Amino acid sequence: MRMFINGELVNKDEKIDVLNPTDNSIIDTVPHGNRDDAKKAIYAANDAKKAMKDMSSREISNILYEIYNDLYKCQDEFAAIITRETGKPIRDAKFEMERSLDTLLLAAEESKRLYGETIPIDAGIGGNNVMGFTIRVPMGILGAITPFNHPVNLAMHKIAPAIAAKNTVVLKPSRKAPLAALKLVELMAPYLPDGALNVLTGDSNVVGDEIVTNNLVNKISFTGSVATGLSIAQKAGVKSLTLELGGNDPLVVLDDANIDDAVSAAVKGSYVFAGQVCIAVKRIIVQMSVADEFIDKLVSETKKLNMGDPFNPKTDVGPLINEDAALKVESRVNTALAEGAELLCGGIRNGAFYEPTVLDRVSSNQELVCNETFGPVSPIIRVGSVDEAFKMANNTQYGLQASVFTENIENAKKAVKFIDAGTVLINKQSTFRTDNMPFGGFKMSGVGKEGVKYAVEDMTLSKLVIIG
Repeated sequence: MRMFINGELVNKDEKIDVLNPTDNSIIDTVPHGNRDDAKKAIYAANDAKKAMKDMSSREISNILYEIYNDLYKCQDEFAAIITRETGKPIRDAKFEMERSLDTLLLAAEESKRLYGETIPIDAGIGGNNVMGFTIRVPMGILGAITPFNHPVNLAMHKIAPAIAAKNTVVLKPSRKAPLAALKLVELMAPYLPDGALNVLTGDSNVVGDEIVTNNLVNKISFTGSVATGLSIAQKAGVKSLTLELGGNDPLVVLDDANIDDAVSAAVKGSYVFAGQVCIAVKRIIVQMSVADEFIDKLVSETKKLNMGDPFNPKTDVGPLINEDAALKVESRVNTALAEGAELLCGGIRNGAFYEPTVLDRVSSNQELVCNETFGPVSPIIRVGSVDEAFKMANNTQYGLQASVFTENIENAKKAVKFIDAGTVLINKQSTFRTDNMPFGGFKMSGVGKEGVKYAVEDMTLSKLVIIG
């Protein structure tokens, strides 16, 4: 695969190997881009700004619909690439493509809704006989940096709203899983002016650093770790930022919950894509009076999951992105066990595969639950009361999504009021997300909102027009 800069495919002598997480074999190679490549892409995006700005909203919308039609025809091919480079089970990869297409449709629709507002200028001193209104104008160049876990849909959540708002884009996907993103840009870019959409592969501290620090770039949209997000915020200068920095999402099970529903949600939320999702269930907080029933059922359902070849449509859990990631999960689980947690099932690693794991009697101060653990682990924290459960839910530097299972409306209202998270879900697991909803967290989970409508607004500037 090759990079795409200013309407042309670009190769390099130096390559990056892309590995299959299942067996660590080399799938493909991509160019090892450098700072000069990043500058060329940014200059091309800058040159293309006028052509994008001159296009009508109708033209932009029609282009996005045409891209949708093309992507729809080859979605299975994209799903296979996602599975090959990430180890995501093919069933989940196909669902990612469905969501990516939906995101694209939402952007096609939203491109025709860039509304301003009238301003009652005559309500101010000296405003008599003066007319005022606002219009939305493109921000300019979007620098988009995406992780490995949703290589198409997270790229789409940045590219599609940016195009809908008539911006240009420079995308840097994860070097761990760049193939689907490269192919996506190769499909989309020919519909747009040369330079309007570019994609680079390379090191974050070189290519990513140039995107973040270059003064021509007007906005950065980043999904990834807290450490990288903090670095971006320090380096970006006067740029608009959208930072989605992960989560440590709790699933709270109160004593009045529907236990079967809560168990089903815990399984869906903890093990999807081997737990490598920012909104995966990372902590399960259960009231004592229902803990044994909940845990027995959770262990039973966890043991039913199929782990293995991600191309097998019956596979529920595939490998982590690489063996290092699995070793990190293994280390955290083993540390928790040494500190007093109890292993109920799983806990076995084989290469990049890590069995779905349930741990009981986890302490809230253990690293497994203090920090975001990207793996298929269900750590159980037992609590006595509703208030203690909600206090425990807030006991984290993150605040992305939080789910609470209860049949009591007063407990639900208390959860909404008390829990510090960008989204509080009642009787739904934290992995629930639609592509039109506002998505983004509090605290160290980041700043800004994704979700097509909100992203489009965030990728435009409000210009005031005064007519005297």
